[in-house]
Amino acid sequence: MIDLDLARQLKAAGLAWEPAEHDFFAIPGRDMDGKIFIISEFTALVQNLQGQPAITFHGSSEWALDFVMVVETIWLPTEEQLREQIERYLDAARAPELALVRRESGYECVVGQGSGGRSFYGQQAADAYATTLLYLLGGGTV
Repeated sequence: MIDLDLARQLKAAGLAWEPAEHDFFAIPGRDMDGKIFIISEFTALVQNLQGQPAITFHGSSEWALDFVMVVETIWLPTEEQLREQIERYLDAARAPELALVRRESGYECVVGQGSGGRSFYGQQAADAYATTLLYLLGGGTV
């Protein structure tokens, strides 16, 4: 899973999130930056409150947090979710292939091929994918 800072950058770059079961997220700015939440049918649900999407909390919770608006949260996409986002972008742009290569120092995500390809690096595969997605969301083309 990517760290909160990289997730913030993706959100600021315009990565859209439609919360779904098993998604991870954080609630920054409420002294809970180090806590990771997961949407689950049993404790946190996505519901509309006053016409706005919100994540509601059910059951006992030590902080008595009833709900938080989705716009106040930061999605922490998994490696698979990041790859899917990149693939959607590349399909829409009819761009060339995507590859993830394990290197001695971490991972390299390669978009395109030959001299027209671009490489993005990260310690973990998810970091390499997130960096690639950040580039694509920023208007970068391959």
